[in-house]
Amino acid sequence: MATGLADALLLVGRLLFGGVVAFMGLNHFLQIDAMAGYAEHKGLPAPRLSVLASGALLVLGGAGIAAGAFPVLSGVAVAAFLVVAAVTMHDFWAVPEDQQQDEMTQFLKNAIMAGGALALAAVGTQEWAYSLGIGLF
Repeated sequence: MATGLADALLLVGRLLFGGVVAFMGLNHFLQIDAMAGYAEHKGLPAPRLSVLASGALLVLGGAGIAAGAFPVLSGVAVAAFLVVAAVTMHDFWAVPEDQQQDEMTQFLKNAIMAGGALALAAVGTQEWAYSLGIGLF
């Protein structure tokens, strides 16, 4: 694939993926009470602090992916959050039958996004066009 096209596709993919992740994090701050209540219902310790911390991680990780700043760290951090959230918050196997489909959808959304975040982390060791170009590697 021509380098220009690959660079443009990676940029659009980063902006879409990172932008959605950052928006999800922003929602943690905009809907703190509802999310903290759900986290408490799921048995998370310090639910309000957990929602705020995870919101910050998602905003920073998503922005890092979109901007190409610390892409490996950003991708791995986002993936780790998504896997933990999938297992702890969207445990479709442990909820009543009428809630299983919704929780499975959320679980699968987190799993697929974690895969995308890891793929971006894997290519984050290479130089990205149209990025800030700062990172640990």
